[in-house]
Amino acid sequence: MQRLQGFQKRFLRGLAHGRKPVVFVGQKGLSPSLLNAMNDALDRHELVKVKFIEFKEKEKKMAIAEQIEQTILCEMVAMVGHMATFYRWQPDPEKRKIDLPAKGK
Repeated sequence: MQRLQGFQKRFLRGLAHGRKPVVFVGQKGLSPSLLNAMNDALDRHELVKVKFIEFKEKEKKMAIAEQIEQTILCEMVAMVGHMATFYRWQPDPEKRKIDLPAKGK
């Protein structure tokens, strides 16, 4: 997957603003069931918000976010407070819901 550029991340943050979290990171942290839920959510929605319930320290949240990026092959768009937003491009054109801008203004 090609890395997102700044204007694309800004576009995705705007789309994610009104969305509610779909995946929640609780006491177990990064478990296989969390990764499966994240993978399914990205397949279905392309843009997914994750809420950190237990891990409130920034270093722990960033470490978990990096592991999610590497394991699921997605990219973190933003981390605001206890919410992280992830994006993964849908290769199937019929299932694709988000059309990323190709060039910035």
